[in-house]
Amino acid sequence: MAFWRRMTKMKDEETKGAAAAADEKQPDEARQETPESQAGESAESQAEEPKSAAELAEASAPAEPAAEAGPDWKDMYARMAADFDNFRKRTARDREELAKFAAADVVKDVLVTADNLAMALDKAANKEDPFVVGVKMAYDGFLKALAEHGATPIDSLGEPFDANFHEAIAQLPSPDVEEGKVMNEVKRGWLLHGKLLRAAQVVVSAGKAEG
Repeated sequence: MAFWRRMTKMKDEETKGAAAAADEKQPDEARQETPESQAGESAESQAEEPKSAAELAEASAPAEPAAEAGPDWKDMYARMAADFDNFRKRTARDREELAKFAAADVVKDVLVTADNLAMALDKAANKEDPFVVGVKMAYDGFLKALAEHGATPIDSLGEPFDANFHEAIAQLPSPDVEEGKVMNEVKRGWLLHGKLLRAAQVVVSAGKAEG
């Protein structure tokens, strides 16, 4: 009886030891991971890894536009050359105009002398008087000098009234001069290089008087 009790006790101890060893081994096995599980965890860790600032900037940057064609330098040069040529011609024309009319004020002032000489000759009783002849020569020389500087008188007597060149100071009836034409010139008009320098003061005919 004692022998069988010892054998039974030994078997019970062996069974308990095997069970304890199995319990110790099970957590270690549970901790071991298969290659598939390791690969899944690696992929998840890579997906959750935050991107760097450079990667974020590159991802958010807009797509680069297609390269544009460069400027047409030949066309730009041709346009610039044409503009410069026009500017040069316009400057030369303005300079010429300025030179032509620079003496306009001086000429206008000396026209008073021409008016006085013309009035003196018109009022002279004896056209053959040597003094009158001398005044006539001075007057002709004066007109020649004015013409050399581009100043020419306007012939108004008998011409149709033109507001561009004439200044009407009166309108009187005339049996000889047609209506609307200049019948008398009070002050002579002048042009400077073809442009009006001083308008002529004239009397315009109103035609024949009625009755």
